[in-house]
Amino acid sequence: MRSPYPFLFFFLAAQPCLRFLIAQPFDYPTAAPSTFWTNNLSLKHNVTYPDGSMVRAILLRSNPAFFGPSFAAGFFCNAACDAFLFAVFIVYTNSGAEITNPMIGSPQVVWSANRDRPVRENATLHFTEDGNLVLRDADSTIVWSTNTSGQSVLGLNITASGNLLLFDRQNASIWQSFDHPTDSLVPGQTLREGQRLIANISTTNWTRGQFYLTVLADGLKAFVDSSPLQAYYVNEVSGLKAKNKSAYVTFTNGSLAIFTLFTKPDVPDENIILPSASSVQYMRLESDGHLKVYEWRTTGWDIVDDVMKLYPDNCAYPTVCGEYGICSNNGQCSCPSETNSSSNYFKQIDDRHPNLGCSSVIPLSCQSLQDHQLLALENVTYFSSLALENIISLSSVAEESCKQTCLKNCSCKAAIFQYEQNTSDGYCFLPSQLFSLMNNQPTVTHYNSNLYLKIQIVPRTTNKTLTSSTSRKKIMGVGAILGFTIGALFVLFLIVGIFVLFNRKKNSHMEEEDQFDQIPGMPTRFSFEELKVATGNFCKKLGEGGFGSVFEGDLGDMRVAVKRLDGIGQGKKEFLAEVETIGSIHHICLVRLIGFCAERSYRLLVYEYMCNGSLDKWIFYRNQDVALDWQTRRKIITHIAKALSYLHEECRQRIAHLDIKPQNILLDDNFNAKVSDFGLAKMIDRDQSHVMTRMRGTPGYLAPEWLTSKITEKVDIYSFGVVVMEIVCGRKNLDYSQSEESIHLISLLQEKIKEDKLLDLIDNHGNDMHLHREEVNEIMQLAMWCLQIDSNKRPFMSIVVKILEGAMNVETCLDYNFVTTTPMMLSNMNHLDASRPQSASLLSGPR
Repeated sequence: MRSPYPFLFFFLAAQPCLRFLIAQPFDYPTAAPSTFWTNNLSLKHNVTYPDGSMVRAILLRSNPAFFGPSFAAGFFCNAACDAFLFAVFIVYTNSGAEITNPMIGSPQVVWSANRDRPVRENATLHFTEDGNLVLRDADSTIVWSTNTSGQSVLGLNITASGNLLLFDRQNASIWQSFDHPTDSLVPGQTLREGQRLIANISTTNWTRGQFYLTVLADGLKAFVDSSPLQAYYVNEVSGLKAKNKSAYVTFTNGSLAIFTLFTKPDVPDENIILPSASSVQYMRLESDGHLKVYEWRTTGWDIVDDVMKLYPDNCAYPTVCGEYGICSNNGQCSCPSETNSSSNYFKQIDDRHPNLGCSSVIPLSCQSLQDHQLLALENVTYFSSLALENIISLSSVAEESCKQTCLKNCSCKAAIFQYEQNTSDGYCFLPSQLFSLMNNQPTVTHYNSNLYLKIQIVPRTTNKTLTSSTSRKKIMGVGAILGFTIGALFVLFLIVGIFVLFNRKKNSHMEEEDQFDQIPGMPTRFSFEELKVATGNFCKKLGEGGFGSVFEGDLGDMRVAVKRLDGIGQGKKEFLAEVETIGSIHHICLVRLIGFCAERSYRLLVYEYMCNGSLDKWIFYRNQDVALDWQTRRKIITHIAKALSYLHEECRQRIAHLDIKPQNILLDDNFNAKVSDFGLAKMIDRDQSHVMTRMRGTPGYLAPEWLTSKITEKVDIYSFGVVVMEIVCGRKNLDYSQSEESIHLISLLQEKIKEDKLLDLIDNHGNDMHLHREEVNEIMQLAMWCLQIDSNKRPFMSIVVKILEGAMNVETCLDYNFVTTTPMMLSNMNHLDASRPQSASLLSGPR
């Protein structure tokens, strides 16, 4: 077979020749193993552009025409240049194959290795002797790697089509960037079934955003990432569901061509002819959800096509006017308002930028369902009917029934009622997350639509009679005189003792507090007096746990939750662990640590406020009137999985939380879930197979390997499986109010599997749970995978996330024995560092 890389024939020579050639002119596009690059001005090819961006190229495939756009690989930054990507980018080169910086032709990134973890100045890229390409930050932590060690890699190359690849002695590809797309495609690049283009958050923030384009079995779809997923573009192809075929798309000249592919992914249909582009092009999924094709013209980069054309123009995109914003035909954005009323229930997030959307004047609270009302918006509908496909819906219902169903559902944000002319019944959609709205045009959509937004009404309060200020002053005056007299006597006797004690403790307190000054990346440090004022002297308790109590407070305009450790002797180590852990990591599914207090014996943590509290009160029915619908439960499960995936696989060290339970899952006003309480967390170096530690956590959620004290982050995956079952079943894993044979949920799960009555466990409080039996069953199967006694058989959390997002299937070959019985448990009872008092049961349940 002819080599696909004929320009590499000379790589069969000895590696010393490679190293010699690398020292030649810059247009050389290859590198050999044992090459090392440092991201600083020592790299020879540093070019800064008028827009502030910079490239530091290490490989360049020069343009055959001697000047014009060329593909290069290296370090790239934009704006302030305080963060860099290792990327493939298109740059303009002159006749000497040198990168230039004219006013036209700024660099365009088409692939990056570390979009979620940019590196700093003096980061390094190492093409190791054993064939691995490794990116390290300036502090030597590994950020990204091709994981190709020991695979006989001969060289690194940037091809003429912009593909960065590692190849062996037969010129076969070992690894290539085309297999790991980010937000862009170049001509000839293929997006296969299950792969995604994921947009950046913005033009200046490279982190993965909420829009993605993917190839499914029946064609191409674009989604805004929400729970449930909401589609806004579809290009379906019939005839692709045969077992021996799957779909893929290829970027041709200015467009996407959808094809079928037989079982072997390297044998495409022979009849496919790909037209070549007349100039250099690339296609990018933008942060606003548009898919645009860019082409190099003599004046620079021009947009030549917007591939996903939606009607009516911009109004059919999810965030064109932000959440709750209404898009009109002329592209203007406005906030919802009540007809013929001066009341304002919504306000612009930013008056100067209406496209950022609107927010409720009074936030919704599911703890006050009696104060919820619906705001009617006539001839307003959702941005796309596609987005409503996965949303909770009711068919053949009356409009009033649709409205009442939304009012009774705590997570419902709106009721969308669609009906045809001359009919009273229609379709009812109940979204739990709302994106842009638009003015409805029945002549286009062929249906009428009424939309009702849920709003919060302020209840009237009664005035209370105040105590006489005169009487209060008299009492305070007498008390002050008595207090002064008694106090003066005590001061004379105690002043010497206090002086001595103060001097003894002063040094110990200073040494203790100095420990916190050494924590890197420290969040804001508050004084105890500041937090005492913020919480009204700790008057409103939100809850309590094994290490302390949590109080509501206000820091300026910001509502916060302040956690006070009640016993510093017990909790000092846990306090340090929590500040060090959560203070240095950031993820949308982790509760944000705003600051802390370490003053004398006081230890307090300041978190963002989560108005819907902890998950346990929503699934264990402390509030009997409210039940979460299935889509909200699924969203919560997905958010927990994403948080654990980040902790286990995306941080510099693996972080095992070690106390995953509903009490440590908090919910915001949209029922987005965030993991909290890192008091028991354990850092695990990436080169460690496990760590040795005393048993810690909460009985009922502990994995079997705790008995050996050799644990990995997979103990969290077992706990996650328990929590998923609790969410689905609406009860605690250990519930002593149940009959004796039903006390332990996981043991009951085993029995129901044997009896083939798994669906008997589904929570009956949720009205729609049995309407989604197939989905619920799949999630229960996922929980069982996580509950495997052998930790090696449990999935990684990144796999769990892919399953929840529909990109993978659950493992079917499972061991359905989730409970171990062993006499070792009793001997381990006194070694348990539990986050609540010990009980007669250990690990996942009674033995």
